[in-house]
Amino acid sequence: MKTAERHLHIISFDVPYPANYGGVIDVFYKIKALHQLGIKVHLHAFHYGRNESEELSQLCHEVHYYKRRTYKNPFIGKTPYIVSTRNDDTLLRNLLYDDYPILFEGLHTTYHLADKLLKDRIKVVRMHNIEHQYYAKLEESERSFFKKYFFKVESQNLRSYEKILHHAQLIAAISPADFAYLNKKFKGVFYLPAFHSNEQVQISTEDEPFVLYHGNLGVGENDVAARFLLREVFNDLDVHLVIAGNNPSDELIKLVEERSNVTIQPSLTTAQIDALISKAHVNLLPTFQATGIKLKLINALYKGKFCLVNSLMVKNTGLESLCIVKDKPDQIRAEVKKLMGMTFDSNLLAQRQQVLEERFCNVENARMLNEQIFRLKT
Repeated sequence: MKTAERHLHIISFDVPYPANYGGVIDVFYKIKALHQLGIKVHLHAFHYGRNESEELSQLCHEVHYYKRRTYKNPFIGKTPYIVSTRNDDTLLRNLLYDDYPILFEGLHTTYHLADKLLKDRIKVVRMHNIEHQYYAKLEESERSFFKKYFFKVESQNLRSYEKILHHAQLIAAISPADFAYLNKKFKGVFYLPAFHSNEQVQISTEDEPFVLYHGNLGVGENDVAARFLLREVFNDLDVHLVIAGNNPSDELIKLVEERSNVTIQPSLTTAQIDALISKAHVNLLPTFQATGIKLKLINALYKGKFCLVNSLMVKNTGLESLCIVKDKPDQIRAEVKKLMGMTFDSNLLAQRQQVLEERFCNVENARMLNEQIFRLKT
């Protein structure tokens, strides 16, 4: 007997291709894994600067694009700006043509979640962060007065708005820590690990004597982390640090120019970043914002050698055993010196393979998502 086709609407906050930053990486590789399982994905993507994608057309049953709105005054009303700007009546009409389940990617896309016209539909929300916590941390790291105030108001609105999740039958948390938070407040919460670009652990034999810090340097938390390394760790360390990422601030560039042991590589492609991750003897990834899970950490563990992080980067991720964890500048400095004289051996590789391929296999996690959604359909 032929198995009935399974269809799923996915509403994405951005066009998820190219998959070159955290949120869209999770969306794109989730779509790819669902496609491998034979799920017919009906993708709805909001765009604001990204082009339509042939790659998405090949993976999805159909793709709809909607222009994200912008408002001159982002402080009107209590609906969070990231939600109100993704409000489109055409999207709602397209969802009503059938009765397929709907996956909302992030709180950003939930404008229609509580709509009475969708009350009988299976609705799932993928939470990429605890958004009000994330925006509160953005406020802390931001130096522009206007942006700081925007992040503060947005955080307050997101905290109040979060109760809309009661209208979802399922909530897919991206990390164990987010699961613990959401599970106390809502029903139907389950842990769905982040989707990513890696199929297996591949550690290159090419090994160069440098430490790598990478990330989108235009994001406040990454700028803060890079400046921390320059001012408090590599200010007194005779080891080469490479900082890689787009949109570095003028202050960061100036700090790099003052250090003979530090170079910065801006405007790199994803492939170029991956090459640096593979070549570096140590991937150094501190963060001061413990929300969600950092996909750059997963990428470094799949491709890189030693991963040196701080507690906030790995707390409640299940990845603690695969990293060296140090918090204070002098501890990080001492560990870098130690690691530069060590070899990444087969035992460490085997441990990585066991943990990552068991917990972060895209196809297996897509299968779990598929089962969670379609058991409600029967």
